[in-house]
Order: sequence, then structure tokens, then C-alpha cells
Amino acid sequence: MRVPLPPGLLRLPIAHRALHDRAAGRIENSPAAIRAAIAHGYAIEIDLQLSRDGVPMVFHDEDLDRLTDETGPVAARDATELQAIRLKDSTDTIPTLAEVLALVAGRVPLLIELKDQSLVMGPTDGRLEAATAKALMGYGGEVALMSFNPACIHHLARLAPDIPRGITTAAYDPESWQPMPPGMCAHFRAIPDYDPTLSSFISHEAADLSSPRVAELKEQGADILCWTIRSPTEEALARKVARNVTFEGYLSPLPA
Repeated sequence: MRVPLPPGLLRLPIAHRALHDRAAGRIENSPAAIRAAIAHGYAIEIDLQLSRDGVPMVFHDEDLDRLTDETGPVAARDATELQAIRLKDSTDTIPTLAEVLALVAGRVPLLIELKDQSLVMGPTDGRLEAATAKALMGYGGEVALMSFNPACIHHLARLAPDIPRGITTAAYDPESWQPMPPGMCAHFRAIPDYDPTLSSFISHEAADLSSPRVAELKEQGADILCWTIRSPTEEALARKVARNVTFEGYLSPLPA
């Protein structure tokens, strides 16, 4: 069964990794950025990585290096260790999904991206997917799940069939996606898993919204979201195709 996106994720602009502003001490995916997005009335996109002991952590990168003063893989640390790590230029530490759900508490919609745990867009063991589905049991707010890796969405179709799910998609230009082989790029560009996963939406690379495959899916009834919009001009162009945008670096206008 395809589960449609909740109305809020089609109506409210989606703050990319929450409403982050490093100069203001609001780091991407941080509690401060999430609180700011809530205060402005935006929907929120967050990312999930899995701790060593199987806890979904709200953090984009596979490694700690860019966003903290620690180094090495997120997956090499237990959740309690990760929760104690301060984000650079911030007083916040890395939150768990459960902490973010409690913070948001249904006040604004959530779009949750599960990062590729295989690191090669291959089969996953389902641990992050299962832990995410468990954390969302009983959550009353508007929420949807997505991933670049279709294997993840196949797991979610089984583990959380009642939660809207979609595929994060891209142009998959081979030069930009090295070392992914060109054949794999062509495979994922065709978005072959949209129907097998009974997805209801894609979130597509904004610069590639003119793709014939995007037009085909839209014609078939898929909701089209996009990433990442960084100016009002880009937003105006994207909205000619996409029903909603994921934005950062400016304040997207809210609907009247």
C-alpha cells in the first residue's frame, strides 16, 4: 500500500537539516536548529546514522570529523558516547532520534532521511530501519521516511508499512558520484525501485528536476520534493516542478 505524504510536508517549506546557521550556533541537525525551525513554523528534514549499539542518532555524516572535534565513524561509538560529543561552534551535543521526537512533539512535520549504512548503495542489514520504526511507534506527529538507498526503503516497506516512504534521488552524474561505477549511476538514475517499494514520493536533486523520469513519476501521481534550495530564485524555479522544497541559507516564505 502506498501511504501518501501528510499535508504538512506538502504545505510547509522543509528546513534542510533543520534551520541551521553555524554563525548563530545552530549546527545542522542540532536541537538549536530544530527549535529554530519549530519557532518559524517550518517542516524539518533530519538525517539518521546508527550508533554501535543500535540507536538512531540525528547526524548527517558517517564520520565525526567535520561537525565535531572527535574523529572516526559514528558507527564505532555507543549512543551514550555520541550524546556526550559537542557539536563544533555550539553548546549542543549529538541527539538521538528519540530526543528529537520528544522535542518536536508533533508541532511541525518531520522528513527523516536514513543514511546509507552499506556505504556502497548495496544491501543493508536492516538495523537502522528497524530501530527507526521502533522509535516512531506511537509518535503522533506528521512524519515521512526516505533514503538514497532503495534497499533501506524495501526494509521500511516491511517494518513500517503505515509510514509514508520515498526515495531520495539525484542525477547520478558519474563524475560527481565517483567511485560509483557508471552502470550503477545509470541504474539509480532510472529510479527503478519506486514502484517495488510502494513509495509515494521522491526528493530529487533540484538541478535535475527537468529529468524525464521525474516527469514520468509526477504524471503517475508521485509527489515531487527536492533538495537543496539555497535562494528564492532557485525556489521559484524548483516549484515549477516540485510540490515542496527542502531549503537552507535563507528563509523560505510560509504559505498564507
